[in-house]
Formats: sequence, C-alpha cells, structure tokens
Amino acid sequence: MKNEKLPKPASPAYEMPSREAWRLFGIMAEFVEGTERLAGIRPAVSMFGSSRATPDSAHYALAERTARLLSDAGFAVISGGGSGVMEAANKGAFFGRAPAVGLNIELPREQRANPYQDVSLSFRHFFARKVMFVKFASAYVVLPGGFGTLDELFEALTLVQTRKTRRMPILLMGRAFWTGLLDWFRARLVADGMIDAADVDLLQVLDEPQEVVDAIFAYYEKRGFEPLPEEREVLLNL
Repeated sequence: MKNEKLPKPASPAYEMPSREAWRLFGIMAEFVEGTERLAGIRPAVSMFGSSRATPDSAHYALAERTARLLSDAGFAVISGGGSGVMEAANKGAFFGRAPAVGLNIELPREQRANPYQDVSLSFRHFFARKVMFVKFASAYVVLPGGFGTLDELFEALTLVQTRKTRRMPILLMGRAFWTGLLDWFRARLVADGMIDAADVDLLQVLDEPQEVVDAIFAYYEKRGFEPLPEEREVLLNL
C-alpha cells in the first residue's frame, strides 16, 4: 500500500476540450430552434436602433410608426426584443397585422424582454442571434443607435458586399443622423480605395415611415419576396 500511487486530480487543461465540445451542442441548439421557429415567418424586416431610446423620444415614436406600417403591409418585424427602439419596433408590429418577433440575448446585465412579442426566442450567443437577423430578413431598417446598432449595420453590409447573403434593401432612417457617416464613407473609404463607390449605394437614407415601406416594395416589385434559387443556396451556407 505504501508504494501505491494515488490517481492525479483532473487537470483543467484536460477538462477544457470536453467542456468546449458540449458547448457546441448548445450553440447548435440555438441555430436549430431559431431556424425552426422563424422558417415560416416571411416576408420579414429586421429593425435596429438604440436600446436607450425612451418611450417619449422621437426615435421611439418613429420606430413604432414604421413597424406598424410594415406590419399592416404584411411584413413580420424582427427586433432584438429589448428596450428602446427594439421595444418600439415590436410594439408597432404587435398591434399590426403581421407578427412581432423578438430575438432576446442573455447579458451579464440582464436584458429586459419587452412584452410586445408574438414570437420570442432567447440566445446566449451573439453570433447565432446575428445569423437569424440576416437569414430571415427581406430588408434591414436601421434607426439611430450606438455600438450595437452599428455592429448589426456593418454585419449586414459586409455580408451583402461579399455576397455571403442575398442582396436586400438596407435602409437608414434619419438623414440628420446618418448623412455624416455616408459623407465619411465617400471622403475616406472610397477616396482611399478601401471600398468601391458602388458599395455606398447598398444603403438608402430615408426619413418617413411610408418611404421605408415604399422602398421595400419597389425593390421586390419585379421579383417577389421569396429568395431566388441561387439566393437559397447562399442562405443555406450563411
């Protein structure tokens, strides 16, 4: 017994691969659930904007009016499910004809899910949630916001520019807020050869809710909202 060796305690280094492998199942489950729940919700528009917009703010009112018009026109409205512009977008759609969809995210400071969600999903991983915003959208509508809003905007721009997703309208609401950014795109990114001049045309800047609805219908007028065969293949590999 004196010479018998006791088993060594498990090393964290050996535990990590097992934990990472099980984590992959959780990620897979988010993709599967999101795809199953959203596959029949088309056409849909993803809306973004500041979570800090208060219900008495102009941005909140603009998002709510825009979402209501979109919903009454037959578009499901997908938002982040939280407060501010996300809540306004869900609220407008909730009282309209088409579904209000909330893609909620679990954060260290817990995000409060707004009550205006016909379809509600919860994600732990930002990247799984981002795929759902793009995969099931026929258009992006982006209101003024901070880093999170810009992150979603540039994600969509990058995927469309690189043809990793189908081309779709990307509509910025609020000329006063967005014009400076587009001017910088042309003065710096285009002038320095970082992007093509045509890349700026992926964006439209509008002010009024009805302009948003009209712009989406104008884009799909001759082709319909369903993805074309080649677009389906792209979306399968998103």
